[in-house]
Amino acid sequence: MLGLMQDRPLLISSLIEHAAQFHGDTEIVTRSVEGPIRRMNYRQLRDRSKQAANLMAGLGVVEGDRVATLAWNTDRHLELYYGVSGSGAVLHTVNPRLFAEQVDYILDHAEDKVLLFDLDFAPLVAELAPRLKHVTHFIVLTDRAHMPEIEGVDLLCYEELMAEQSADYEWPVFDERTASSLCYTSGTTGNPKGVLYSHRSTVLHSLIAMAPDSFGVRARSVLLLVVPMFHANAWGMPYAAAIAGAKVVLPGPRLDGENIYSLMRDERVTFSQAVPTVWLMLFQYLDAHADLSGEALCLDTIGIGGSAPPRAMIRRMEDEFGVEVVQGWGMTETSPLGVANRWLPKHDALDDEAREAVKIKQGRGIWGVELKLVDDEGNTLAHDGEQAGHLYIRGPWIASGYYGRDDNVLDAEGYFPTGDIATIDRDGYLQLVDRAKDVIKSGGEWISSQDLEGAAFSHPGVAEAAVIAIADEKWQERPLMIVVPKPGATITVDELMTHLKERVAKWWLPDDIVFVDELPHTATGKLLKTKLRDQFGGHRPGKVV
Repeated sequence: MLGLMQDRPLLISSLIEHAAQFHGDTEIVTRSVEGPIRRMNYRQLRDRSKQAANLMAGLGVVEGDRVATLAWNTDRHLELYYGVSGSGAVLHTVNPRLFAEQVDYILDHAEDKVLLFDLDFAPLVAELAPRLKHVTHFIVLTDRAHMPEIEGVDLLCYEELMAEQSADYEWPVFDERTASSLCYTSGTTGNPKGVLYSHRSTVLHSLIAMAPDSFGVRARSVLLLVVPMFHANAWGMPYAAAIAGAKVVLPGPRLDGENIYSLMRDERVTFSQAVPTVWLMLFQYLDAHADLSGEALCLDTIGIGGSAPPRAMIRRMEDEFGVEVVQGWGMTETSPLGVANRWLPKHDALDDEAREAVKIKQGRGIWGVELKLVDDEGNTLAHDGEQAGHLYIRGPWIASGYYGRDDNVLDAEGYFPTGDIATIDRDGYLQLVDRAKDVIKSGGEWISSQDLEGAAFSHPGVAEAAVIAIADEKWQERPLMIVVPKPGATITVDELMTHLKERVAKWWLPDDIVFVDELPHTATGKLLKTKLRDQFGGHRPGKVV
């Protein structure tokens, strides 16, 4: 017997319609790429989203077509979140921090039909445009007064195109499992992989992201959206904010401590999320300005993810800012929320040190997500806080595969392998122990040690290279390269660094290169990186320019 309930699909367009109807006057504030602050409200955002949908239709975009963005956190990007996905097309948010060849691969693999980009990325587009055989329209997200020129590329002006569009648009109704957005991850070796979200997965994830025991977004929240909108849908916050009707503050390209602080102060921000690096930059700004303090802000909650925050960061946030720090864990493939760290009632009676020991864990599983640990042979391990194993996850917003690939990534029970090593205690708190693959996380972004090693190995004087993570005060982790030169070869740090600059993104470059006579290996010939970490883990180089 089926229930007698209305069967309405979970569609992203319903979120902005709800916000416009019930929170129409709530502000959306943007630090624009051009410089000035722009203000609009949810009602205007809904109308401009419909104009964007009409714009896509006028360019020949149909259901399922991919529309790419190279854009910061702005109101224009936000209206594309709704206008493109709401029309049935797929919004493909591209990470502009990737190496140009990776961006080229991603745009080609996705077969994007339209590329919309912010002014900052005109040089990157100029480099890529001759190779983008699928892109038929290049649109600059600006007005006519700020339009750049790219030789050989017919650029279209976004604001001029939008001015020609009507806000009269009927959102189409389709299967909620229809693809809504696409985001590529380069967290592992090899080519980036596309994670294809659906309307259903996005709406469900957003509902959980705003839940009280998750991040607790509500109508009275003022959200500073620092997490990039090109990174796993900004952790779902643009959608959660619309459901709640929360005010949204968008920082544009400026994530420096001064801009973050001034936006928080002036817009009376109560909630924000970011990787630890952003909060370190905020601390550095406050330390340089004795007349300013976190106590002057209205913050009540801070979300931290991307990499584990140091204990000292959590303490300072709570002591100086008077906020509750909520750590979360996930990945692009998990939309990204997998766990969130909130205390249980049983923790109220603990002393500060014991409570802090709970706080530094990544968090507890949330409804909809199932977690398991397995050993190297695939045997399920107990959640006792002691046994560490490979972390697997499944749920309605967890990837079942990668876009354009036929390989099966799930295990026999439908769990996704995260590539992390972790423990889970009896209360369900997840704590990462190590990564199964030696991937370095710098400022919340992945750096592949194996790709870096491959780039070094391509130098004619390099016999072998290994890359490990070393601690960094600002970025949490940075790469250190350890190199064995070929017999008779003479290589300098500057020479090898120049070689690497031509092959990897600038922010991937190792902070230092150490030359040794040999590298340790396992019995099977694999690099013994545990020994390298023991030997070089305390290495503290000067800044490489």
